[in-house]
Amino acid sequence: MKEVLARRLKECRKQRGLTQMQVAVYCDITEKAYQNYELMTREPKLEILARIADLYEVSLDYLAGRTENPEVK
Repeated sequence: MKEVLARRLKECRKQRGLTQMQVAVYCDITEKAYQNYELMTREPKLEILARIADLYEVSLDYLAGRTENPEVK
């Protein structure tokens, strides 16, 4: 699951043309913390992951790899 999460975080960020710093500021975390999520060295808390999903307009299930459908229901 960590590999899928890291890959999808990076893909979603790039699709929206955002930098890691912009995502970090939106989520009220450090840029290094966000980098760690994309590098699979740390997993975000649910609260942070929900903010990221809101920013990317995808479901938590999509980020976690439980579905291939990114749409929020």
